[in-house]
Amino acid sequence: MLRLLRLLLWLLLPPPGSPEPPEPPGLVQLSPGAPPQAPDLLYADGLRAYSAGAWGPAVALFREALRSRAALGLARRDCGASCAAEPGAAFPAQPLGAPQPASGSGTWEPLLLRATLRRAECLSQCAARRLGPGGAARLRVGGALRDAFRRREPYNYLQRAYYQLKKLDLAASAAHTYFVANPTHLQMREDMAKYRRMSGVRPQSFQDLVTPRYWAAYDTGLELLGQQEAALALPKLEEALQGSLAHVESCRASCEGPEEQQGAEEDEEEGSQGGLYEAIAGHWIRVLRCRQHCVTDTATRPGRSFPVPDFLPSQLRRLHEAYAQVGNVSQAIENVLSVLLFYPEEEAAKKALNQYQTQLGEPRPSLGPREDIRRFLLRSLGEKRQLYYAMEHLGTSFKDPDSWTPESFIPKALREKLREDQEKRPWDQEPPQTKPLTYWKDVLLLEGVTLTQDAQQLNGSERAVLDGLLTPAECGVLLQLAKDAAKAGARSGYRGRRSPHSPHERFEGLTVLKAAQLARAGTVGRAGAKLLLEVSERVRTLTQAYFSPERPLHLSFSHLVCRSAIEGEQEQRMDLSHPVHADNCVLDPDTGECWREPPAYTYRDYSGLLYLNDDFKGGDLFFTQPNALTVTAQVRPRCGRLVAFSSGGENPHGVWAVTRGRRCALALWHTWAAEHREQEWTEAKELLQEEEEEEEEEEEEESLSRDPSPEPPSHKLQRVQDKAGKPLRVREEL
Repeated sequence: MLRLLRLLLWLLLPPPGSPEPPEPPGLVQLSPGAPPQAPDLLYADGLRAYSAGAWGPAVALFREALRSRAALGLARRDCGASCAAEPGAAFPAQPLGAPQPASGSGTWEPLLLRATLRRAECLSQCAARRLGPGGAARLRVGGALRDAFRRREPYNYLQRAYYQLKKLDLAASAAHTYFVANPTHLQMREDMAKYRRMSGVRPQSFQDLVTPRYWAAYDTGLELLGQQEAALALPKLEEALQGSLAHVESCRASCEGPEEQQGAEEDEEEGSQGGLYEAIAGHWIRVLRCRQHCVTDTATRPGRSFPVPDFLPSQLRRLHEAYAQVGNVSQAIENVLSVLLFYPEEEAAKKALNQYQTQLGEPRPSLGPREDIRRFLLRSLGEKRQLYYAMEHLGTSFKDPDSWTPESFIPKALREKLREDQEKRPWDQEPPQTKPLTYWKDVLLLEGVTLTQDAQQLNGSERAVLDGLLTPAECGVLLQLAKDAAKAGARSGYRGRRSPHSPHERFEGLTVLKAAQLARAGTVGRAGAKLLLEVSERVRTLTQAYFSPERPLHLSFSHLVCRSAIEGEQEQRMDLSHPVHADNCVLDPDTGECWREPPAYTYRDYSGLLYLNDDFKGGDLFFTQPNALTVTAQVRPRCGRLVAFSSGGENPHGVWAVTRGRRCALALWHTWAAEHREQEWTEAKELLQEEEEEEEEEEEEESLSRDPSPEPPSHKLQRVQDKAGKPLRVREEL
């Protein structure tokens, strides 16, 4: 279907270089140097021109719509800053909860309203000077169009129009800009591959035209810092921090824009159905919540669903470390004091501060936290105080995006409930353990398992290689199980087709439930299905004891997987059996970050690979650095060898190509979240138990038919069913 739609698109649109149709009538006329025009009108006309195949006008209109939108945001930010700095622009201060003046509301109300009117007048005049008559109101953008701009949809149309105009470099830039924010867009992925194959497109054309510059500075600074180039990293880190703070200010200015308040009439909890003061309070609360969200917006990369955790404090931590490395102790102290503004009890920051003060020698009272951070924090805390006040007294809602908010800012009436919501974890509902968990050394001793390599030997963290989990006979039973299931054509998942990861291999998979069902049908041996179930629990117990002795781990998914090299397709092979990835997050090799968001299985916490054989070529597991290129450790499979590791971005891993033979392993993932435990494992266990009980009953009936002196009826077993229809075995009583 996708290919058919693509074919229709190419048939409907003329090939590049064909005569351009006349532009549709009634389009907005663009004049160089004229004030910005309404983005919604420009965008609508751009779509009309695009549909008519008028590529030149379409490009001009889309670009002007983008320019107008950017000018609107810039004018709001600059006008807001200049009007706030005017003499007499400050609003009268009245602490929340403070007693009212003796003269009543008449003292502060005229001052507040007068200041409001003055600010409105200043903003209106400033916008008119910057944007032309009508100011920001004339350029108001609707919600649907605003979402389209956030998704960068104009660049999707631009890349196609540029392609038709044979401006391939510009087409590649527009395509890349759209793809950064829409990495799962399959058609654009194909288009990007097409542009990269074109000889007329330069590599430097693949640039992001929208992403704020502070992200590039941030990534470069981290890369240089990782290379121990602190002196080169510092300018980039400072640029990233200043750019982040500037982006916060721009976002805060947009919170006061009219389009940000659309839909407010649907927000009844802020009292929009009340009178004057309820309406003012509701509008103000929405502005404050929008402002508080700006740090999250700044910390979220384009195309990502979640922000970089603790974005501003983490930048300050890297800055004070970098300044210390180059010997600038004063600047190191300023930045570590800024970290302590967010987290006053952070032990690492306090230890670093003591070290810097010792290096400095004499105390310098003039040294303090960064002024830009101090202002940011004081303003943010003031807004949080108002929002929590509204939660307590007006019944509004507010989800604090920051983990550093002091508890003292939260009203006592709300504190306990919020603490319960934040601290509640899935394992809180676990039943008490019947006996204390044994630690890994005891488990290794009991199971006869040996620790072959620990995390240090594997050049990473939370990694281990353990041998002896299976005997050669057990490996043989499981290999035969996989072989029998493959012959029956009942492979779960890929049914022996080409691997989804490599066209040069075949891929077979078997779940524990499918194995139990096949055993029940007599297609595979019951011993193999039962062993598969037992071994998966054996691995879970060992993984929990080694990595998580204080918190229960649950099996999330178990999969017996075999990869087979396809004969005749291995020469000059360049791909991997399984590309480098992380198990619970989306790995971004360009930035070295891993985003814990769908389509990744975000609930997975630990992973395990239990190997069954080694009679194949290639197929070694390897770990890499976050760039997915630098290999840090490599493990050769063998019967009974378990490689266990945490599932996050600290353990990127892949599998070298299997170039000869068949490689089989049991892949297991574990989770702390009880709600994500593997239900199929329980179903498989019940299915095998039912079969075993039926066999016991049949044997007993045969024995009774042969024995002339059967046991008393009080010991006879009878099959009955429970309310759910499941078979039960109970003693028949006289």
